[in-house]
Amino acid sequence: MLRLILAMLLAATPALAAPPKRAAVKPVDWTKTVVATPEGGYRIGNPAAKVALVEYGSLTCSHCRAFHLAGFETLKAKYIASGRLSYEYRSLILNGPDLAAVLLARCDGPAKFFARTDMFYQTQPEWLGKASQISEADAAAVRTAPPEQALVKLVSGIGLDKFAAAHGISAARINACLTDKAALDRVTAMRAAAAKRDVNGTPTFFVNGVRQQDGEGALARPLITWEDLAPRLAAALR
Repeated sequence: MLRLILAMLLAATPALAAPPKRAAVKPVDWTKTVVATPEGGYRIGNPAAKVALVEYGSLTCSHCRAFHLAGFETLKAKYIASGRLSYEYRSLILNGPDLAAVLLARCDGPAKFFARTDMFYQTQPEWLGKASQISEADAAAVRTAPPEQALVKLVSGIGLDKFAAAHGISAARINACLTDKAALDRVTAMRAAAAKRDVNGTPTFFVNGVRQQDGEGALARPLITWEDLAPRLAAALR
């Protein structure tokens, strides 16, 4: 009888349900997060990252181009994507072609900025070479144009309009962005703010607010290459 009761109890005991499978948590790709900053730059990455890298750069600067080509993809894949590092680019305008290129790079806001910056750096020798060969007639047209049309004339004179159009920026957007006074004011204000920090050359890097250089005072040497900066970033991320 006891065996029969135990058998009945066992038969009536429901099987334990297997725990529900948890959906795999997809890691955040912080390279998809690009925003405008209060300082006027564009930042890619986690705003709460352990390390904040800021570059003051120019699209006509050969050293900036070299840094970009050597290090930007590594920065994205190794540090930015995981959320450990954020990277902000602040434009420090050096000349007319630089201003025109920056306004075109910033034309459609944060979402397209870094792709367009890459485009301008990749092809810098091509379009900047044309700028150095502008004809006297085209240069005169720039000098005599109304202020709001001077950049339009410059871009036309050096062929940057055709170059930008070939890379997906329509003629209407080119004209609108080159004559956008609010955008121009933001870029020039960024340069003025940089001067207050004694930033006068490109590229200039700050890691968590600290200017990256070797030495002190008059002997200080700015760190301008990826090879210079990479060990500093790795140390800051430990």
